[in-house]
Amino acid sequence: MLPPSLYKQNKRQSLHSPTNETEHPPSLVEILLLRSPQTTKERMAIDTNGASYEQDVQIVTSSGKRIPADSSLLASASLVLERMLELEKERRNEKSRKSKTATGAQSKIRIRMLGVPHEAVAAFIRSLQSRFTIEEEIEIYGMHLLVLSHVYQVSWLKRRCEMVLANLLTTETILDVLQLSRLCDAQWLHLRCLRFLVKDFGAVQETEAWRFLQDNDPWLELEILQFMDESDLRRKRRRRRRSKQQVYIELNEIMECLQHICEEGCTEVGPMDRAPTRTPCKRFEMCRGIQLLFRHFASCHNKSCMRCRRMWQLLRLHSALCDHTTSCKVPLCMHFKVKAEQEQTQQKEASKWDLLVRKMKVIKVMSTMTKKLKVTLP
Repeated sequence: MLPPSLYKQNKRQSLHSPTNETEHPPSLVEILLLRSPQTTKERMAIDTNGASYEQDVQIVTSSGKRIPADSSLLASASLVLERMLELEKERRNEKSRKSKTATGAQSKIRIRMLGVPHEAVAAFIRSLQSRFTIEEEIEIYGMHLLVLSHVYQVSWLKRRCEMVLANLLTTETILDVLQLSRLCDAQWLHLRCLRFLVKDFGAVQETEAWRFLQDNDPWLELEILQFMDESDLRRKRRRRRRSKQQVYIELNEIMECLQHICEEGCTEVGPMDRAPTRTPCKRFEMCRGIQLLFRHFASCHNKSCMRCRRMWQLLRLHSALCDHTTSCKVPLCMHFKVKAEQEQTQQKEASKWDLLVRKMKVIKVMSTMTKKLKVTLP
């Protein structure tokens, strides 16, 4: 199902005023702009190097008008047009051989480009022959040019149309462009349309195009809703990841404050060999909380309350991250390092012991089976 707006005829004033063709020969710009046969006579097109190209092809549009073009330029720009021109030439040569006349070779080749406005086809032919696109033309005929570039496999023009259409998305045109991007296999534009829908889905739901889509294309509606669910899940995962990352950042700041208090001191708490500085540091709020934990840890006789357990965890985490062997001034740093080494050694010994036990169990089973076989055999 093609979007309804794809078949609307766009009204546009001509950018060039009519001139007297007999008095003024066509310039290079006029040739590249491919003015219609009603205003410009069919003649030889001249490129920038002075070489001439005969306009031996006529492009027939839906309005019945014809656009002159050069077969060599069209063939070099599109493999599909190249194949169409080859087939048409073969057919005309075969027809001329059967009729034993050369009338088929003398007349111009006709290629039909139907289903889009005449102005869009003219802009498409201009782009193929000049290898250049005009921004205003893509803004007006972007959807038609996207279809033509997809059908005739002009990749560079297709990418250009995708970029321009993505920048012109609105709540009124988003669904038409989305359908067209799916039909034309424009994956980048399709993804941009879906992201636009996620951001402004409430406004799109109020449009007539959304109600038309619900009644006529339930599969596309399902695809949109599934993409919205996946986007919501991805957004939640990103939030959880950011929250976890924030926790790690705060823990790193706590470790820095802990080392700062134990080495330099801060307001009330500091090392035993020097008095703490009375001026608060830059992270005084965090340092203040750690100082209160230190004072509680020093005065608490239980050493197993919630605040003490939190202090134990901070000291153990610091010892796991500390690179100093003997010069660290954080309390119990060396104690936790030695304990961690002992636990690691015990784990290695336990793993070796478990491996020995498993092997001995296998040997025991094999020995039992061997004894049973000896008993049963005569």
